[in-house]
Amino acid sequence: MNVPQHFRFDVQHHVATITFDRADRLNAFTRVMAMDLVTLFDRVDSDDGIRALILTGAGRAFCAGADLSPGQSSLSLERRDEDESTEVDWKDPATRDYGGLITLRLYECVKPVIVAFNGPAAGMGVTMALAADFRLASTGAKFSLPFTRRGIVPESASSWFLPRIVGIAQALEWTLIGATFSAEEAKAAGLVRSLHEPQDLLAAATDLAKDIATNTAPVSVAMTRQMLWRSFSMPHPMEAHRIESQGIYMRSRAFDVREGVQSFLEKRSPDFPDQVSTDMPSFFPWWEHKDY
Repeated sequence: MNVPQHFRFDVQHHVATITFDRADRLNAFTRVMAMDLVTLFDRVDSDDGIRALILTGAGRAFCAGADLSPGQSSLSLERRDEDESTEVDWKDPATRDYGGLITLRLYECVKPVIVAFNGPAAGMGVTMALAADFRLASTGAKFSLPFTRRGIVPESASSWFLPRIVGIAQALEWTLIGATFSAEEAKAAGLVRSLHEPQDLLAAATDLAKDIATNTAPVSVAMTRQMLWRSFSMPHPMEAHRIESQGIYMRSRAFDVREGVQSFLEKRSPDFPDQVSTDMPSFFPWWEHKDY
């Protein structure tokens, strides 16, 4: 299996683990790495044998953010020499923040995503993880959103995700001040669900992923994940009621329901037959794809 440079990719017990493998640079990301990571997400979503995804980092850091070295970052130590009066084509893909490409692809995932912050995370090292479903952290992790201290603004669609996860007041404090905060503060605010000793972190993330892989129906998980994330754009609860009604109607006629009930009565782990690749309801997706 071909794995892009700076990544490790492993599948065991229906759980895929993607490890950022650029420890000498604290797993700092380049645009090429971002595109390669999106490709790995595509691989996970297309494989019915994978039921959950874990993201973590090699070495002592999770991700130091965007690689700021010359030639790797869209940031520059010198002022642009472009004519400021020149009109920018905002539809040009070259103008897009590449952290956002990662986050938006995670948002579209049909598999649950677990992030294991094994160490410090800064900038897009934090924000790319906001579209994950679960975030666990080592007690040695620390976080920073230093955009205003670098003269830039939040990225990776974090101005949408972060306030929805930790609330607007906390999001403003972390992004306007830009100071480093502890794993304990991250947990208290709801950015991460649990803290673990470094040697126990990946095992905890794996146990969570295996619980999902063993006991839940893939189509139901994919549907539920998108129902909850997409609810933020719904103007009225009637929209949620409509999707839930359609989902219940279609799922109640699926083979999964028979297996779910039978396995419960027989007190055994279920073996759900329906697959994401072939058995999603006909109305999925129910939203319009947003272009840049």
